[in-house]
Amino acid sequence: MAAAAVSTAASLTLPRRADHARGSSLRRRHCCVRPLAAASSSSQPTATTSGDSPSPRRQVLVAGAAAAAAFVSRPTPAAFAEGTKGFLGVIDRKAGYSFVYPFGWQEVSVQGQDKVYKDVIEPLESVSINMIPTIKEDIRDLGPPEQVAEALVRKVLAPPTQKTKLIEAKQTEIDGRAYYTFEFTAQAPNFTRHALGTITIANGKFYTLATGANERRWDKMKERLHTIVDSFKIETKV
Repeated sequence: MAAAAVSTAASLTLPRRADHARGSSLRRRHCCVRPLAAASSSSQPTATTSGDSPSPRRQVLVAGAAAAAAFVSRPTPAAFAEGTKGFLGVIDRKAGYSFVYPFGWQEVSVQGQDKVYKDVIEPLESVSINMIPTIKEDIRDLGPPEQVAEALVRKVLAPPTQKTKLIEAKQTEIDGRAYYTFEFTAQAPNFTRHALGTITIANGKFYTLATGANERRWDKMKERLHTIVDSFKIETKV
């Protein structure tokens, strides 16, 4: 994915890739629960009778139960991975995203990608995530899903020598943030890759996650690849 490729898609004002490339390899949010005031008050508790307000001990128990319920109601991505048999979770707080990938895939270093995991036996089975700076604040600012996905697939996600076909593109919304997800194929002389992607804008960055497999293994892999795409989400930076 060269910088020139992103520039070629300028008709949609897609974000331009930074001049330097980095080399390194549906969704749950962390919940920050504030303790109830009664549980965190620094004042000394006073003795109470059966007709007064609840005892300090009861207040602490109630606060703890409320906090536990909040965490259970919205599992973290790591919990999502544990509940999804055969997957491991990735949470990058600094970069501001999370997703899962199949157990057994190995992390590899690919120039221009933030993270890449792939199957060592089937090299077309992989997931990669890339980020580039943008002044846009919402993926919808770039245009409708089909138009943006078509430009991204032809100009960025596949080499110019490959014949691409956009199969489907749609918009989803998670925690009030818009994502575009899409499915496409890229045909080379000796193979065809069947792939999925999801893109969004947040934290001043254009995020792209792409995953796929050889067409001959699509029926076997498609559920796992959809799980990867569905798990991707922006995390609150800390």
